[in-house]
Amino acid sequence: MCYSAQIQADFKAYQRFGGDLDLDAYVKMAGWSKRNGNWIQSVPKGIRNAFLDSDEPDEQEARAAALDAYQAATLVLEQELAEQTARLTKAQTVLTGPKPTKKAETDQRVATKKVAAAKAKLAEVHDHAKGDGYARIWPGGITPVLIRDPATGERRVVPMRYRCRLPSWTAADEKKWDGTYNARRDKLTTAWRELWGKTHGIMLARRIYESVALHDLERRLLVPGERETSVEVEFRPEPDQDLLLACLWRYVEPEGEEPGFYTVAAITGDPLPDFVAAGHDRSVIAIKPEHLDAWLDPQAGGLMDMVAILDDPLDITYNYQTVNKGDA
Repeated sequence: MCYSAQIQADFKAYQRFGGDLDLDAYVKMAGWSKRNGNWIQSVPKGIRNAFLDSDEPDEQEARAAALDAYQAATLVLEQELAEQTARLTKAQTVLTGPKPTKKAETDQRVATKKVAAAKAKLAEVHDHAKGDGYARIWPGGITPVLIRDPATGERRVVPMRYRCRLPSWTAADEKKWDGTYNARRDKLTTAWRELWGKTHGIMLARRIYESVALHDLERRLLVPGERETSVEVEFRPEPDQDLLLACLWRYVEPEGEEPGFYTVAAITGDPLPDFVAAGHDRSVIAIKPEHLDAWLDPQAGGLMDMVAILDDPLDITYNYQTVNKGDA
């Protein structure tokens, strides 16, 4: 499975493939992230800041929505910082007094971590410096996706959650079976049949990250008494380039207080040789640019054409190496 990727977070980078920005979907996404309190946690910086410097008249609503979400995140983080600072001060007072307690030790340890985390997130809130356009996403995070609108036939670039909610599923179903950020190729005609051949999309990615067993990476068996350990491996395409990752997507209709939103899954298939060498048993599928038009516009009765596209992926090699969590 692809559990993380370094995606192109700049919406406008997708425009070279003919996609118009879906500003309305962006505004709704920002509002929902604000209400859920996950603007900083789930939305990559490149997406959060996509319109902050814009002076284009038609992008001002998106800019205002992003600023509003930032303001709300700031208030929440400042409150968290104040509460945890007070908790830390109280714990330190007890620990330096005549009767230190285990509870105070725990409070000091936990509050110290939470104060540091809140400060780091506040620093990120105030840092609007431009990066290289790329950002890591994990399941549940937000990523731009290039699609062809089934209603209008136009290409759009839409912010989507990287975990697809299947048709007929509820939010509870999704929590129970939370692996739908990937669509296994051998399940396309069963579990994914209502999206396969209908709603196809593309994510632009520069790096792929997988979690593999250390002994598989080292190509050896576990020794007696050894516990299995997982490591993170980064796969870099050679030559370095944007990968057009094949995806399936679905729009979830509004229900109750939950607004409508887009969800997406990356298609995975049998592992490429470089993924096998790294000890992984599946890999995402990067399609060739010449297949993009057909992939985004699947025709009724044309599933074999889609299969042919997946059977003819981009012919490249991947360099791989383990990654320290702090480098991710």
